[in-house]
Amino acid sequence: MSVGAVRGWVQAARRILVLSGAGMSAESGVPTFRDAQTGLWANFRPEDLATEDAFRRNPQQVWDWYAMRREAIAQVQPNAGHLAIARFQQAHPGRLTVATQNVDGLHQRAGSPGVLALHGNIAEDRWLETPRSCCRSDPPLPGHPPRCATCGNLRRPAVVWFGEMLPVAVLAAAEHAAREADVVLVVGTSGVVYPAAGLARMAPAQARVVVINPHASDLDDAAREVLRGTAATVLPALLD
Repeated sequence: MSVGAVRGWVQAARRILVLSGAGMSAESGVPTFRDAQTGLWANFRPEDLATEDAFRRNPQQVWDWYAMRREAIAQVQPNAGHLAIARFQQAHPGRLTVATQNVDGLHQRAGSPGVLALHGNIAEDRWLETPRSCCRSDPPLPGHPPRCATCGNLRRPAVVWFGEMLPVAVLAAAEHAAREADVVLVVGTSGVVYPAAGLARMAPAQARVVVINPHASDLDDAAREVLRGTAATVLPALLD
């Protein structure tokens, strides 16, 4: 199957879901989560930094590590794949939904509307505990991490940590988009992180699932077609 044939599927589709993972942003310079040698996780075990328990044990260490990640991500830009998706959405309102496992916000920065950020957004914070009226009424005291001046409630990165549930409304919207899709483009994901990876298997039997990845993934068996290439090279050819 050629890229041209898959492009025909995309052009004919009434509803398209793009499920993107870490490989989507790798070409922008964001290290993949599982890059144990050169990624930002190289010096730590994930469970030391990306759990609520870790944050409660050492909130400053976790907060400062995420601040380092935020600074690094702020220096990168959306790549040609992000931009191709955004252009298609702007030219064809309502036809394409993005559900992403990435927390880097690059789809949003590229101009994609209504991005379903399954694992949250690293650029945003939220309260650790259920906020009280004092948390809502006054700005938090600056610090590592910031905290409520009255009750001491801590701010934490608005990402989904290990052991946490995905945002219910976001996951439900992504599942609905998967069940309604004529074409599902699975871009740059290893297919091993659930429940996000399961979205590709929720598409109707007649839907065409296309995996776009330079490497083999655990979702290749669910695909009608596998295109061995990167997001920045394949997506413009399919969507522009």
